Amino acid sequence: MMQSTHAARGHSLRNSVYCLCVGAGLLLQGLAGSAALAADAKTPQVSRSIAKDIQAAQKALAAGQFNEALKSLASAESASGLTAFDHKTIDEEKAYAYQKLNDTKDAEKAYEDLIASGAASPEEVKRATRALFGINANAQQYAKTVEYGKKLVDADAADSEIYSIIAQSYYLEKDCKNSVIWADKTIAFERKNGEAPKENLYVFKLHCAFDSGDTPGTVAVLEDLVRLTGKNEYWNQLLRFDLQDEKDDRNSLMIYRVMYNTNSMSSGGFYVDMAQLLADAPALPGEASAVLEKGVASGTIGADQKERVGRLQAAFKTRADADRKGLPEFAAEAAKSPSGDLSVKLGEVYYGFGDYQNAVTAINAGLQKGGVKHPEDAYVYLGLSQAGLKNYADAKKAFAQLKTVPTLSPKILRLWLLYADRLGA
Repeated sequence: MMQSTHAARGHSLRNSVYCLCVGAGLLLQGLAGSAALAADAKTPQVSRSIAKDIQAAQKALAAGQFNEALKSLASAESASGLTAFDHKTIDEEKAYAYQKLNDTKDAEKAYEDLIASGAASPEEVKRATRALFGINANAQQYAKTVEYGKKLVDADAADSEIYSIIAQSYYLEKDCKNSVIWADKTIAFERKNGEAPKENLYVFKLHCAFDSGDTPGTVAVLEDLVRLTGKNEYWNQLLRFDLQDEKDDRNSLMIYRVMYNTNSMSSGGFYVDMAQLLADAPALPGEASAVLEKGVASGTIGADQKERVGRLQAAFKTRADADRKGLPEFAAEAAKSPSGDLSVKLGEVYYGFGDYQNAVTAINAGLQKGGVKHPEDAYVYLGLSQAGLKNYADAKKAFAQLKTVPTLSPKILRLWLLYADRLGA
């Protein structure tokens, strides 16, 4: 069930790390620029004993002669009596040169020395820490990535991408506890800053819950993923969990209805099971026939099932044709009935034939009369009919009425409210 998301996660994680490190490269360029200006500042300035070497290094850097720059910096570093600011300036220039030479190991050392010099301003420390974070993320050194990422968070210098990289670094270290903690922190940070939460954060949580056998946790995260993305794969996984232990046929049919209307039927067996449930207790052969037709058209029903499905379709069609022929008589009978039950049933039949407007009219008439035995069915078919007419606001109102049905399973209520939440998205 979880195979598809397991297969996809490595690619998305690598892409996320790569994007962060591109940003870190730009930061390194900015650091070199600030070093180049240091010698011109009134205070502080590098010592006179190394001024010529620093100027020569800056000239070489500007010309793209990075090895020559490093030679001048090595000469400056060998001088005696250097101040903390001298060391900071040399380290800053070295870090930039090494980065341009793709020598990330020495660049990392130079930035660590820059911070350790004690002469860097708070802003310079933040920039250097961000560079170190990027270098380690790119090198997949997850422990150090987390270390520097947390420093940026503590310094209020982290954006949502840095938060996210901390979460995935923990995840790749197989530390699910901290991965989930930082995924939640990232989601909260993104929402606070008006950003849409990233899908991959929920994927970390999903795999951690699934791998630990936490079914309620897995279902909760799948609901979040459905709410966030509406993707069929997440609907399918969620509904499979809800279906697997369901013993009540009416609840099973409700789950199939959600699956069908979210285009997340991944097995021909689902179409067949739903059609048979529709044709039996609710006696809705028109809708059952439409379900099988969609299963065949989608290619989900395989060749090994087509003979059986063909027989079912023929039987359902005969019954559906009889229902269609008898609609005028049924409508007249429902109109005369003091109970709303027949009108709701009439609306369900209309829905099965794709006549959504008449379905809405009939079901509303039945609800107004009262005496409906299964109001949950009435509200579901009313909501689906309104959705079929693209009247999403009215559809949402119909599904919201399910909250007033005390006998409805909390699981089924949750699914329909989740479905309603995605309508029109």
